[in-house]
Amino acid sequence: MKITPERTVGSIVAEDYRAAAVLTKYGIDFCCKGGRSVQEVCEKKNIDQGKLAEDITTLLARDAKEGEDAMNWPLDQLADHVETVHHRYVEERGPILQQYLAKLCNVHGDRHPELFTIIDEFNACVGAMAVHMKKEELVLFLRTQPCQERALR
Repeated sequence: MKITPERTVGSIVAEDYRAAAVLTKYGIDFCCKGGRSVQEVCEKKNIDQGKLAEDITTLLARDAKEGEDAMNWPLDQLADHVETVHHRYVEERGPILQQYLAKLCNVHGDRHPELFTIIDEFNACVGAMAVHMKKEELVLFLRTQPCQERALR
């Protein structure tokens, strides 16, 4: 992701919502005030633009892993990977996105009632994913305890 001084903070989150965590850490409103440029926000809050861009880039790069060949992994390694990476990701990020959607509904719902349909659908998806992942862990992966607990044995 390219973060330039003239880029808006809203466009950064629109490209990759994970950047919201960094902007929130700096106290930057990317929702209602998302049309402000990185330069404007940094000047107003006395934030180093380079540090902000670096923090966002670091966060986004952290999840990128090259050279993994999951096609050749043993099944237990693949199951552990699915649980620790993908299931935990959904479990951690779902509630964060639910909070952002709730804020959107509270702030803009009167003018955009379609947001309530979106949040209802998203909440239903989060619930369905939780059930699916638990079933996958218990039935498909034959797990009786989370993989973190197994690692401690």
